[in-house]
Amino acid sequence: MKNALFLCLLTASSLLAQTDTPPANGLNFKIQVVDNQISIGYGLAIGDVDGDRLPDILLADQKEFVWYKNPGNKTSTWQRHVMAANLTPQDNVCIAARDLDGDGRVEVAVGAGWNPAETSDSTKSGAVFYLVRPQDPTQLWESVRLPHEVTTHRMRWARVGKDSYQLIVVPLHGLGNKNGEGRGVRIWGYEFPKDPRGAWKRHLVDSTMHLTHNFEIWEDGENGSATGMIVASKEGGNIFQWRKKKWRSVDSESANNALPLLTNEVAGIGEIRRLDKGKSVATIQPMHGNLLQVETGNYSLKKVKSKEAGKEISVLSDLLSQGHALVCGDFLGIGSDQIVAGWRNPNADKKVGIRLFKPQERGSVTGYLLDDSVRMACEDLQAADLDGDGDLDLIASGRATLNVLIYWNNR
Repeated sequence: MKNALFLCLLTASSLLAQTDTPPANGLNFKIQVVDNQISIGYGLAIGDVDGDRLPDILLADQKEFVWYKNPGNKTSTWQRHVMAANLTPQDNVCIAARDLDGDGRVEVAVGAGWNPAETSDSTKSGAVFYLVRPQDPTQLWESVRLPHEVTTHRMRWARVGKDSYQLIVVPLHGLGNKNGEGRGVRIWGYEFPKDPRGAWKRHLVDSTMHLTHNFEIWEDGENGSATGMIVASKEGGNIFQWRKKKWRSVDSESANNALPLLTNEVAGIGEIRRLDKGKSVATIQPMHGNLLQVETGNYSLKKVKSKEAGKEISVLSDLLSQGHALVCGDFLGIGSDQIVAGWRNPNADKKVGIRLFKPQERGSVTGYLLDDSVRMACEDLQAADLDGDGDLDLIASGRATLNVLIYWNNR
């Protein structure tokens, strides 16, 4: 999708490495270009790669997995380093990074073999690798191939015990799936072993959903005692909890009544994130869709007494086109979460971009600009405090604009 419009926009926006956004309604973000020569920018992760106590940016690009070293200020160049390249004939697609052993440096897993049309042959679709860190992390990392399902798509690390972690891998389709029908998607949790080059025990999370797209993990309890995840799919959304050494579907009446409420015009959920520790959930519907919605109903790991308790569905915006990125957090410091949504195709106004929405402001369908809404055809978003000032910054990768940008939060 590298059309003339996007190439012109990219050329214009890359002339300046930084630009200020005028403060409006509490927003004050400065944009920094990290890289304007990527190939696609499928997925992002944030974590300290080199142990300098500064969060770095990791990227799953088309053929390379790379990381950008945090320079420690908002003006210097983020140095790019290749971790692995050409692991499969097909494209890369996702990356997960987290410090699992407490040494201050992230462990990294990646997904490749992106071939969503191939759902029957696992040798031609899907791949999962653990990357073994070299002594010098700027050099190539060793790749350890793990078992996988077809159409590997998203992955995240989850803490499931005091010193126990799993890599949760969510494919797009089930084995042999056609048009979102057939066998369900098999979601696995890969238990991180003492020897990553050895065997990884796998725990089945679920195999009932179809066209699973994105998911979120939360850890409310200590030592992984209340770890849960919420998964977006063709059927809506489902909540799972790690309990008694097994992943179990959560019978939350509130969630089960609100999440699958889909109109005739909407089929399935693509992006899903919790707000305010599960008091509500933000979704983009349908998959790659145009609707940004907030669904309330206390999405936790606890049951509620009434099926109708607190249930409400609100459409915040219908202006997205190929909505493909969603993060929630208190970017403005107002004591409750806001929603940041990104989309990757030109909408009716012929713009791509990223906008912030305040769920309390119903009727504000346009949200608030974080940039000029033409330089970022957003494929993925992450939120993290990159400079340690206590404010959440935003990191975005652009599919057609071929860039990685930081939105520094200067509130």
